[in-house]
Amino acid sequence: MTSPDIKVVDSHTAGEPTRVVLEGGPGLGSGPLAERRNCFAQHHDHFRSAIINEPRGSDVLVGALLCPPVDQACIAGVIFFNNVGYLGMCGHGMIGLVTTLAYLGRITAGEHKIETPVGVVKAILHSSGKVTIENVPSYRARSAISVNVSGFGEVKGDVAWGGNWFYLVDKHPFQELSLKNVEVLTEFTWAMRTALNVNGISGSDGKEIDHIELFSPSQTPGADSRNFVLCPGKAYDRSPCGTGTSAKMACLYADNKLAPGQIWVQEGILGTIFEGQIQLHDDLVIPSITGSAYVTSESRLLFSPEDPFLHGIRL
Repeated sequence: MTSPDIKVVDSHTAGEPTRVVLEGGPGLGSGPLAERRNCFAQHHDHFRSAIINEPRGSDVLVGALLCPPVDQACIAGVIFFNNVGYLGMCGHGMIGLVTTLAYLGRITAGEHKIETPVGVVKAILHSSGKVTIENVPSYRARSAISVNVSGFGEVKGDVAWGGNWFYLVDKHPFQELSLKNVEVLTEFTWAMRTALNVNGISGSDGKEIDHIELFSPSQTPGADSRNFVLCPGKAYDRSPCGTGTSAKMACLYADNKLAPGQIWVQEGILGTIFEGQIQLHDDLVIPSITGSAYVTSESRLLFSPEDPFLHGIRL
């Protein structure tokens, strides 16, 4: 372990937790964030596991390691990680990070840029405490791709990028995306991810599709749709998923169903919402997401060399 004493701040965004690592992280050099993420994965993965996995964390938790940015226009760099690996971007995590920095007094209301391994994200901290993030360019790579899912039959969906790779499905066997159906929804979406891998269906450049997103009509007034998102480590997203909402809006734009500046209200499995919209810059779809996060704790994680689970419980 890099340090016996790791300072963290925990928050949740629309129900989905984020743990920001402030002190005690591994030395990753000063290169581009994508290179530092690779260094993190290759040489310090025990740190990821110790921070996120039980007994100090849980499968649903997302970590955010603060790093010095390369781009000096940015206030910080960040590498997001979860129970099984590393993320390109994380919408709820970025909202949680901005809220955490405000809680610590490091930023005030206004516009701030934050560097990630997949690009620079612009964040606006509103005086109300809400946060708007302007995500990396998003796009639909493939539309109406069919796959035969074991136990469920043929499914058709879109492959899209929103900072992570998604397979988005509107038509599926479930009338209600609700907490009471979480077990079967998890079984279905995990089987879908497995089928995509088996059949060689991927994102651009052969990148693995590691997020599955289902949609259904919302019963909440003002919400445009409700979703269920399965994350890479088989935990479902408690929030409406920022990168997933970005991917969804890119697909809607490609189908001429969402105009620049038009608000899209995405409801998650807990009934919480993100407000999204897109803008076009040089023909690129730039999504933005607005939501709220709440700091839940400030603590130090302690590590004993005698602890058999010093580096977390790995499945």
